[in-house]
Amino acid sequence: MDGDARYAIGELARRTGLTVKTIRFYADRGIVPPAGRSPAGHRRYGADAVARLELVRTLRDLGLDLPTIGRVVHREIPLAEVAAAHADALSVQIRLLRLRRAVLVAIARREPDAEEMELIHRLATLSREERGRLVGEFLDAVFGGLDADPAFAGLRRSMTPELPDDPDGDQVEAWIELAGLAQDADFRARMREVAEQYAADRAHDVTGGVRRDAVAVVRAEAGPALAAGVDPSSPPADAVVAAITARYARLCGRPDGRPLRRRLLARLEAASDPRRELYLRLLSVVNGWRATDSLAPVLDWSIRALRARVV
Repeated sequence: MDGDARYAIGELARRTGLTVKTIRFYADRGIVPPAGRSPAGHRRYGADAVARLELVRTLRDLGLDLPTIGRVVHREIPLAEVAAAHADALSVQIRLLRLRRAVLVAIARREPDAEEMELIHRLATLSREERGRLVGEFLDAVFGGLDADPAFAGLRRSMTPELPDDPDGDQVEAWIELAGLAQDADFRARMREVAEQYAADRAHDVTGGVRRDAVAVVRAEAGPALAAGVDPSSPPADAVVAAITARYARLCGRPDGRPLRRRLLARLEAASDPRRELYLRLLSVVNGWRATDSLAPVLDWSIRALRARVV
């Protein structure tokens, strides 16, 4: 018997916690071969067999297949190289599991029919290139023909969702909802209306090219009034509305008056579409941006104030 062959298979099983059957299985595949045999012909294992079996068990727990483990224990490939490759593979699996979880959460929340469920799954599993085409079609519908203006080019970039390669569940779920919204023909038409209104105002911008729009104007003037609890239809709101319309008149190069106020009201009504704010909120989640404050209260206050004075 080989002098280094000190452990019978039963002793090796006791020391490692593995079954005799498992050790024999590894031995038959050459992963932990016996170092020799007893005079009676029974297998005997060397001192290194314990450490090798511990390594095999660890690698199996980590999901490595037996052929790869065999190459590792026989030093045919470096363990570090195998570990790195397996970690990469697990990263892919984790991303897929997150994606599946997000799809299931979205389905559970919406209770869709079979057709809607298929749409949710399709949107969630689009490739980067497919997502780019979907977003591009939406932004072309909104800004096409307008984005030669640097202001619109900037707006387009700021409205572009970019789902990261390793999104979390919230980002995936937000992307599913945002992508569905971007395919809504009525929403596209409303966003195009807002863009064209902005373009018309910019055509007569006399403020030196500073990128402002009707929403920015009312946010600056109506925000403090809203915070102070001023009723939009009350006399104290008159001065606020006058300040809003005076600033807007300078922005679009038109005289203040009833036509201008109707024009501003139309812009604010278009911008107050709740789907627009939903898109921006979802965009922040997908892109990992800090969520901005809702403009709905300021827009609502301003719309009510203008309606009380032009209708």
